[in-house]
Amino acid sequence: MKLLLLPFLLLSFHAMAQCKSSRKSASGETINCIDEKDFKQGKWSVRVEGIRGEPGYDEEGIYKDGKKEGVWRMYTLMGDLFAVEKYRWGNKDGVSQYYNIAGLVREESWKAVNPENPYDTIDVPDVYDVYKVQRKVIKIEGTSVKHGTWKYYNDGMITKTEKFFLGKVEDPNRFIAAGAEDITSDTTKTKVPVKVKPPAVLEFEKKNAGKKKVKVIDGKTF
Repeated sequence: MKLLLLPFLLLSFHAMAQCKSSRKSASGETINCIDEKDFKQGKWSVRVEGIRGEPGYDEEGIYKDGKKEGVWRMYTLMGDLFAVEKYRWGNKDGVSQYYNIAGLVREESWKAVNPENPYDTIDVPDVYDVYKVQRKVIKIEGTSVKHGTWKYYNDGMITKTEKFFLGKVEDPNRFIAAGAEDITSDTTKTKVPVKVKPPAVLEFEKKNAGKKKVKVIDGKTF
């Protein structure tokens, strides 16, 4: 039995030794860990007091190397849930939901930007052929951008929706045309529109095909 407990005790000691400071939750769980590099790690529970008329709240979630990661929940000081937010690299990512006493009031859709690689690849429909796309690599400005469908509710019914594409109203063609930085060539060549001759011109050329051209005297000296 002692041999079975030893690895568990060593693992627990190692986990606790990684925290320069921490505290225990009501259930005895270790939370609010700050490691030797002063990074917040693991599960955290924080109370934010009200200030300047703004109500206080409690929030809980996971930190990874000092940045919020995954699902974070926010509660009123009375214990009522009013927000569920999702994070990546410390920035909002995915669908976040907000509530009041009546229920869900808003859903927001976000895309987090990787601070080490602020570029993304998107497919833009070919303006001349709906069956082809052009692949663009663009630089995204900011830490989080609106991306996807935002929904607004009243008494459980959707009253309004908004669609965004990388921070702008959804329209990939207009997004690229607005000046997004293109750092790669297209995977498909853009077609050049062909000028079509009027039927009368085509008929004239057909009738006169093969005839010898006659030089017309137009008064020019050359």
